[in-house]
This record gives sequence, structure tokens and C-alpha cells, in this order.
Amino acid sequence: MLRLLIEPIVRTALIEDLGRAGDITSEAIVPRDAVAEAEIVARQPGVLAGLDAALLAFELADPGLRIEPLRADGAGISRGDIVARIGGGAWGALAAERTALNFLCRMSGIATATRKLADAIAGSKAKIICTRKTTPGLRALEKEAVRLGGGANHRFGLDDAMLIKDNHIAIAGGVRPALERARQHAGHLVKIELEVDTLDQLAEALAVGVDAVLLDNMTPQTMRRAVEMVDGRAVTEASGRITVETAAEIAATGVDLISSGWITHSAPILDLGLDIAT
Repeated sequence: MLRLLIEPIVRTALIEDLGRAGDITSEAIVPRDAVAEAEIVARQPGVLAGLDAALLAFELADPGLRIEPLRADGAGISRGDIVARIGGGAWGALAAERTALNFLCRMSGIATATRKLADAIAGSKAKIICTRKTTPGLRALEKEAVRLGGGANHRFGLDDAMLIKDNHIAIAGGVRPALERARQHAGHLVKIELEVDTLDQLAEALAVGVDAVLLDNMTPQTMRRAVEMVDGRAVTEASGRITVETAAEIAATGVDLISSGWITHSAPILDLGLDIAT
């Protein structure tokens, strides 16, 4: 990812951790001129992501550190793999350690969870996509992690595209008025997607015209019927109860996209650690 995008995020994280006085533990224990040789090591197998942010944390903490990436974001890693080496001033390495690992473990966990879902639907036409259920301030990194894991991105924010959900429909007074108002407001490059819970709502949306439909919490049988009703006139997106166990059955309905919130808001971290040679 472009340094221009991630540097403010990494700086903020370092400032949060270093606080007002810096690393007082290292100041007390580690000589100012001490040097260290360290390795970032995988404790679990998975998909690597967030390495650019992690290594930037070390660089910002101490520009004099020697930083050597050994694996690339998106690579599959095994337990015991060394993904990077850090050498130079011990203070800088210790000051950046937790911030770097927070980025690396979090993003690698998201990439690994995405890869599991993508593997579960391999052979179908469907794609796994993420949602806006991301950690505040980390959306760009988390959505990149989804891509590195073999998924694709839904909209990045409320200004990307129109997604008319149940609350919008309730306030507008129904599917038709919601869609008609959206069409009057949207620019020629803005796509309109509508969330539907029932086949009746879907029929009404198709009569008005829509670019995409989000089929929310439908059973596979109902979803299959919905895909048949759409018949290529709109992009179909499945949402709700998406797990590794259910993804293949949902993909088999013929939907174009399968959106998952848990790959960004609840994916377990992938354990990586920093080992300093003694």
C-alpha cells in the first residue's frame, strides 16, 4: 500500500503507544547505544498481510534501523517462517515492536480468514467481499488485507455508492419511492444497490430498476429463486450467516457476491512475534 496512505495511521499508533514520555522501561534497562538483531517469526500458518505498516513502524521509530523484509504481503506462511529481520538500535526496535505486531497480526488474521472463505467457494463464480464493519481508522489496511486474502472490496464509505437498506426503505415509505428518489439524486457514475428481505421486495425493485440487490438473510432455496428472478438484470449479493461451513451452499445458488462482516470485525489474529537474538 502507498506509504502516503499508511504513514498517518502508523504515526498515530506509535504516538498512542509511546505516550508522553516514551518507552520508560527501555530507558531504564537498555543502554542508549545497545544494538539488537531481531526477527519477526510466524507462530501460526496463514496469509501474511500488514507487513508494510509493520516495517514502517520500525522505520519511524528509528530511521537508522536496518529493515529486511523476507516475505511479501499476500504470501502463505508456515509456523516458524521468518518474515522480516530488524537490526540496529535496540531502543527503536523495542519502541516499535508492539505497534508493528498489532498491525501485522491483525491484518494477517483478516487475510487468513478471507482466504478460508475464498477457498470454500473455489470453483464457483462468486467472490467474497468485505463490508464497512471495520476498525475505526484502519479501514484502508483491513480492506487491503481482504484483497490479499483473495477477496474483493465492497464500498469504502458512504460516498462510494448508494446502498438502500431497510431503515432507508422504512423512512422513504417503501421500495419504489426509495429507489425513485435515489435515481433522481445519483450521478451517472453512481451505482444503486437495494437490500431486500423478501421476493416481493425483489420483484418491486426489479420493476423499478436497480444496479445490484443485496439478498439479506435468505435461505439457500429462497436465494436461488431470487437469482432466477434477477436473471442477470442486476448484480446479486448474498449477506447474512456467512461462514466457512455455509459459504459453498450459498455460492451454489448462483449469486455474484458473498459479503461477510466477520472477516474484518471478528477475524482472530494470526500470531507472529519478534524474537531478539541473545
